[in-house]
Amino acid sequence: MKPDQRDAYIDRLPKAELHLHIEGSLEPEMLFALAQRNRVDIPFDSVEDIRKAYNFSNLQDFLDIYYQGMAVLLTQQDFYDLTWAYLERAHADHVRHVEIFFDPQGHTERGVAFADVVTGISDALADGEKQWGMTSHLIMCFLRHLDEAAAEATLDEALPYLDKIAGVGLDSSEVGHPPSKFTNVFARARSLGLKLVAHAGEEGPPAYVHEALDILGVDRIDHGNRAMEDAGLVARIAGEEMTLTVCPLSNLKLCVIDEIGQSPVKAMLDAGIRATINSDDPAYFGGYVNENYRAVARALDLSRAELRSLAANSFTGSFLPPEAVAHLLAEIDHYDAHTA
Repeated sequence: MKPDQRDAYIDRLPKAELHLHIEGSLEPEMLFALAQRNRVDIPFDSVEDIRKAYNFSNLQDFLDIYYQGMAVLLTQQDFYDLTWAYLERAHADHVRHVEIFFDPQGHTERGVAFADVVTGISDALADGEKQWGMTSHLIMCFLRHLDEAAAEATLDEALPYLDKIAGVGLDSSEVGHPPSKFTNVFARARSLGLKLVAHAGEEGPPAYVHEALDILGVDRIDHGNRAMEDAGLVARIAGEEMTLTVCPLSNLKLCVIDEIGQSPVKAMLDAGIRATINSDDPAYFGGYVNENYRAVARALDLSRAELRSLAANSFTGSFLPPEAVAHLLAEIDHYDAHTA
């Protein structure tokens, strides 16, 4: 395919996004506006100052500004507005289903009510389905730099809202905080009927991916790049049809890879792994989901069939029921038939 034809194909290709931190979609313009609306002092004098601060070279530098930005999110309306802004962008990228993360510990420790966080987000998700038919699941993440007791307390807070929460995840600083640190709270979440995912193998070693699979018993691996260093692990992931939620522009921005051509997406597909493309924290990493597709498609010269596989994987790797997955895969078939 010619580059312009490939970009046009990507633009309207039906797809899901399975790795999106809603707090990471806080664009500089909204951060500045919410600071003014909520009278929050921030160390920036303009939107441009914020945009300059969104430059960093590693995961920890990113997390520092990420948590700083959270300070402007105080009310249920703030969380609704944040989520709605993301959904508008996702809809423009022909995203048909989203499974988004939120970090309640980053808010409740500031005195924000858990109910305001989860209700604001879930109300926007419900309105997205009403307006565009975009389905969604909400995944509550535990901050891995905190202890398991803090995660247990967060799960306790979530109990009245499990009708709004489909699963739990594990994010924040990876190195030094292996998945096994959260064995008990993940087992409890599973007993409550929640789906399980975990960031593993982004900066952490392949051993962390093994732990996520063997100790936590996750249903999906977020990132998983470094799993490619372990041939046995690669074969296992492919054989078990485990979905990996790869985030190419995030990997580049955080120096997990030195250039976008080092993204493991094509190698994963070639190995039979159910890889997907996602935007992670798009306000900070330079692109929403279609921009991630376009970047790796150009750098890796992905074929139409490979792009179709990535989109199909995003549906089959979702937590949607089989009949909904089948309907969405049929949308891809219909799209293909009319763009051949």
